[in-house]
Amino acid sequence: MAGVRAALNPFKYNRCISGTMSETLTVTQLNTRVKERFESDAGLHDIWVNGEISNLTKASSGHYYFTLKDATSEIRCAMFARSRGRIDFEPTANMKVSVFGKLDMYVPRGSYQFIVETMRRSGIGDLYLAYEQLKRKLEAEGLFDRSRKRPLPLYPKTIGVVTSPTGAVIHDIIMTSASRFPADILLAPALVQGEGAAQSIVAGIELLNRQDVDVIIVGRGGGSIEDLWAFNEEPVARAIAASRVPIVSAVGHETDFTIADFVADVRAPTPTGAAAIILRDKMEIMKQIEGDMARANRAVENRLKEMRSSFGVLDAKLSPARASESLEMRCMHLDELSARCDSALRGTVDSMRHRFEVLNSRLSPEKALSDIGMLKEKVENDLDRISSRTAHKLEVSASRVDSVGDRPDLAITRLLGALDSTMESMGKRLEGLNPMNVLGRGYTMVTSETGEVMTSVSKLNTGDVIRIRMRDGSASAEIREKEMKI
Repeated sequence: MAGVRAALNPFKYNRCISGTMSETLTVTQLNTRVKERFESDAGLHDIWVNGEISNLTKASSGHYYFTLKDATSEIRCAMFARSRGRIDFEPTANMKVSVFGKLDMYVPRGSYQFIVETMRRSGIGDLYLAYEQLKRKLEAEGLFDRSRKRPLPLYPKTIGVVTSPTGAVIHDIIMTSASRFPADILLAPALVQGEGAAQSIVAGIELLNRQDVDVIIVGRGGGSIEDLWAFNEEPVARAIAASRVPIVSAVGHETDFTIADFVADVRAPTPTGAAAIILRDKMEIMKQIEGDMARANRAVENRLKEMRSSFGVLDAKLSPARASESLEMRCMHLDELSARCDSALRGTVDSMRHRFEVLNSRLSPEKALSDIGMLKEKVENDLDRISSRTAHKLEVSASRVDSVGDRPDLAITRLLGALDSTMESMGKRLEGLNPMNVLGRGYTMVTSETGEVMTSVSKLNTGDVIRIRMRDGSASAEIREKEMKI
């Protein structure tokens, strides 16, 4: 056995040494040899490959880099700027395409990739199709409506975060919040990728809703559509919509949009941006306070200026010189009003005196006696005419006695009644014009010793003797004092 081993071992040893000693390659040489093999294999050139675009990146040089995948495998692809002009559409993530080109080795990294010379669209990716279907469904239910979006609290005390406890998201949120208005951070650890991630996110949202938090951040870092797919699932969308507190969605990069972004009350471009949206910057608050103080100071200064101006006006109005001037002007106005009042009063008194004299002249005894005489004469004339008419009528009646028979007595009775009524009416008119009746109502008539009717106090002097005539007689009196009324 030992001989057999000795016979065999040298063979194996010599083969190994022989291979090693025959050729030694560097890594670059090895990768280059592989590249040459790819280039020499016609079966790896000018081929069409079907797949779905993922992790698409457009470099500043104009080159496109992406992953082409199917259900079980994937390969890195590169399409250089010179090849972009051969296609009439813009490649996008989740787009199903057929690419034409060759397999190549990228020597510096030792990775092989497919160099795309051109491509054509062959349909939409299954994940993207599911994304669009769910988006249309939830939008029709109103979960995206702006009217149901709730405002974020201005100064939250506690912020809940649903994310991976080991990822960069929670670290970025804590670091960002340190430089802004302080708030407590409450983490609900959750899976954000892979199987069971959606259920874990839903559980985190429900847990934080049972805590005393003011707002919730739901998020994770960037990735492919497969990496972010948990945030495109219906249970997560409905948990966000059912939350009792506002939710900020911070999933992926700024260009990534998920169903969670549309349902959430606010979408943040990144997790760091979510903290910046929720928590106000300390310097910003200080500037706002300083601005408010400056505006308040200006308002106070303006108000003081207005008050000083008003005080100056009032002070000028209330100064002794101004007050004296104002008083003099008011006195002049008062004098003018007094003069106008005196003039108006004198006019009124003169008018009343004239009217009284007219009335007094109408009620004087001489005029009353004259009126009575005239009325008496008129009555006598009327009586004469009536007597004449009566006699005439009696004569006519007498002439008719024989023909009338007993009717004269009735006619005479009627005629006498009419005469009595006329006499009674005229007697009442005379009685009304009798000045003695006026005296009977409490009025008196004052005359001088010579019989002149006194109609004014100005006609009387102290010591004069006057006669006062009343209803049932007269009396003499001496003037001891008189008083003129204006």
